[in-house]
Amino acid sequence: MQLLSRLVSRHPWAVLIVWLVAALLSVPLAARAPSALTANAAGTLSDTESSRVITLLRDKFREKDTNMALLITRSNPPLNTPEGQANYAKFIEGLKDVQGVSQVVEARNAGTLSTQSADAVMGLTIAQIPLNDGATQSVRAIRQYAQKVKSPALDVRVTGGQAIADDFTEFAEKDTKRSEFVALPLIAALLLLVFGALVATGLPLVVGVLSITVAMAGLYGLTFLMEVSTFAQSVITMLGLGAGIDYALLMVNRFREELRRMNGDSRAASARTVLSAGRSVGFSGLTVAIAMAGLIIPHVTFVRSIGIGGVLVVLLTVLASITALPAMLTLLGERVNSPRILKIGWAQSGEASAGWTAFARRVTARPWLAFGLSSALLLLLSIPAWGMRVGYSGAWGIVPGVESRDALADVRKLGAGGLLSQFEVVLDLEGRRYGPDDRRKFQQLVEELRALPDTRGVLSPFVTSADLGGSTSNAEAIGALSALTRRSFSQDRQYLRVTVVPSDTLRADQIAEHEERIRDVLSRSGYRYLLGGAPIGEKEWSHQITGALPTVVAAVFAGTFLLLLVAFRSLLIPLKSILTNALTVGAAAGVVTEIVQNGLLAAPLGIPVDVGIIDASLPVMLFAVMFGLSMDYEIFLLSRVQEEHLRGKSNDEAVVEAIGHTARIITSAAIIMFIVFGAFVFGRVIASKSIGLGLAVAVLLDATLVRLVLVPSFLKLAGRWNWWLPGWLDRRLPQMHLEH
Repeated sequence: MQLLSRLVSRHPWAVLIVWLVAALLSVPLAARAPSALTANAAGTLSDTESSRVITLLRDKFREKDTNMALLITRSNPPLNTPEGQANYAKFIEGLKDVQGVSQVVEARNAGTLSTQSADAVMGLTIAQIPLNDGATQSVRAIRQYAQKVKSPALDVRVTGGQAIADDFTEFAEKDTKRSEFVALPLIAALLLLVFGALVATGLPLVVGVLSITVAMAGLYGLTFLMEVSTFAQSVITMLGLGAGIDYALLMVNRFREELRRMNGDSRAASARTVLSAGRSVGFSGLTVAIAMAGLIIPHVTFVRSIGIGGVLVVLLTVLASITALPAMLTLLGERVNSPRILKIGWAQSGEASAGWTAFARRVTARPWLAFGLSSALLLLLSIPAWGMRVGYSGAWGIVPGVESRDALADVRKLGAGGLLSQFEVVLDLEGRRYGPDDRRKFQQLVEELRALPDTRGVLSPFVTSADLGGSTSNAEAIGALSALTRRSFSQDRQYLRVTVVPSDTLRADQIAEHEERIRDVLSRSGYRYLLGGAPIGEKEWSHQITGALPTVVAAVFAGTFLLLLVAFRSLLIPLKSILTNALTVGAAAGVVTEIVQNGLLAAPLGIPVDVGIIDASLPVMLFAVMFGLSMDYEIFLLSRVQEEHLRGKSNDEAVVEAIGHTARIITSAAIIMFIVFGAFVFGRVIASKSIGLGLAVAVLLDATLVRLVLVPSFLKLAGRWNWWLPGWLDRRLPQMHLEH
C-alpha cells in the first residue's frame, strides 16, 4: 500500500492515462455485452436425466428441432369464414419459409389438443425450431415475420420457451439502463448534500461509471468462454454504482479531512488517504469479493458467470477507488471543494455528531432491551423465508404487458398451455428391437399415462380419432398416424418415445406432483426409462443451484471469518459479524418471499400476484450480494471502534465514539445504496425486481437497525471479550492495520 500511495500521489497523470485508455478500449466492448448475455439457463446442464433424453432424441430419433415457437393469431373475419381461412392460409405459407422453421402445425378446432377458440377468432400455430443453436435467431425471424404480416385482418403474437427467455434478456437490459437513468440524478443530488461542492459530488459518479464500463467489457470477453447470465449485467451495475460510490464517498471524505491537516498539500493528503481509507476500502472490497466468489461454487455456468462478474466489478471498483480517484484528488487539491454550493456538507468529516452520539448512549444504556428487540424484529421478518418456494420462473418471471407473457395467457385460454410443459419419456428396450409382443405392454403404459389427472393428452402411436384431430379424410388420418409413429420409435427400434402433455403450463412448484404420478406409472411398467422435457430440465437446474447453497454459505462464512480475525485480532468480532449479517440476509429474504411469492403489497410495487415462486438463482445471489455489502458497514463501524479502543478508551466509550463519528457516513452510503437498488424494483423482470427489493431492504435494515442498534448493544454486552484473542493465535496471525 505504501508503494501504491506514492505512485498515485507522485505520478497522477500516468495513472489517469492508463485508466483513460482502459475506458476508451472498453466502451465498444461494453456496448456489445448485453446482446451476448442469455437468460436461457434451464436445460443447459450436462449429464442429467433431461440432457440424456435430449441426446437420445437427437441421436436415436433424429429429432433436432424439439423447440417450439407458439403464434397466437386473432382473425377478423374468423377462421371459419372463407376470407378468414384465406388470410390464415397465406400466413401459414409464409411462416413455413421463415429461416429456422422446420415444421408448422396449423390451428385446428378438433382433437385432443384443439388449438382454435369456439368462435374461430383465436388460433394457435406451432412452429418447430432448433433447441439450442439458432433458437434465438429463429424466434427473432419469426417475430419479424409476424410484424410484417400483422394487419387489421390478422393479428399475430409470439410466445414459447425461447421467446420468453429472449424477452427476459431484453427487458433485463432495458431495466438496467432505466435504473441507471433514474438512480444517477438522485445519487448526484444526495452527494451534493453530503459534500456541498460540485467537484466532490462528481468524483464518486466517475468512479462508479468507470468501474462498470471496464467490468462490462470483461463480461463481454467472458461470453466467449462460457454462457453468461443476463443477471450478471444487473449485478455489475448494482455493485459498480453502489459499492463504487460508497468507496469513493469514504475516500473523498477522508481526502478533504487530510487536506485540511496537510495545509493544502494535495500530494501528501492523497498519499495519506490511500494509506488510511484506501486500506479499509481494499479490505471491504475483499470481503464483498469473497461473498461473490461463493457463486462460482455451483456447477451451473449461468450462476458462475454472475459470481465472476461480481468479483470482477468489485475488484475493479476497489482498484479505481484507490488509484484513479486519489490521482484525480492529487491534481484537484483544494479545487475538490469548489464550486461550493452548500456551506457545509451533511456528512463532512470533523467532529462527531452530537445527535448520533446521544443516540448511541441511549442504546448502550439499555443493551439487553436494544439487543432483544432488534434481534426479535429481524427474526420475525425472516419467518416467511422458511416457506420459500424456488424454481425456474419462466413466463412468471416477466410482468404483464410483455408480448410473450400475454400471448401465453391466450395459449392457456385455448387449453394448450401444457405444450410448454411437456414431459418426454424414452423407454429403453435394452438392446431388443420392438416387436409384436411389445405392443400390448406399450399400449397399456400409454393408456395409464393418458388416464392420469390433469393430463391433456399423450402423443404416441396408439391414438383415437379425437387424437388425430377429427381428420376429414383417410389420407389425413393416415398422414397424422404416420407422423406419430415416426416420432415414437427410434430408427433402430430399440427405444420408444411418449410425450405427456399436462392440462396447463406448470409453475415450478407444480412440477413435482406431475412428475411423481408419471414416474409411478413408468416404474410399474417394467421398462427401463428416462424422463425429460422442459419441467424436468427446469427442476434439475433449480436443484443444482439450491443444493449448492449450504456449501456457498459455509465457504463465505469461513473466508469472512478469517479476514475479520486477522483485521480485528478477535474471535468474537468475526462470529458476531457473521451472525448479525446472516440475520440481515434472512430478514431481507423473508420480506422478498412475502411480497414476491405470497403477494403481500405486490401490486403497489408492480409485481404480479400470480408469481408464486422465487427464481431458483435468487437465494444464492441475494445471500452473496447482501452478505458482502453488509460487511462494508460492519468494517466502517468496527474499524472506528477498534481505533478508539487502541487509543486507550474503554469498550463502552469506544462504541459510543464510533457511532458518533460513523453514523452520518454510514447513513449517507446506505441512502445511496438504497436508491441504486430501489431503482431496479420498478423494472419488468421479476428476478431483477426481487434482487433490487431484497438488497434495498437489506441495506435499510443493516444501516439502521443492525449497525446502529444491534451491533452497539452486542459490543456493550460483550465488553472486554470483544477483543479477546489467544496469545498463541495472535502470534501466528499476519499483521493488518485498518483505519476508519
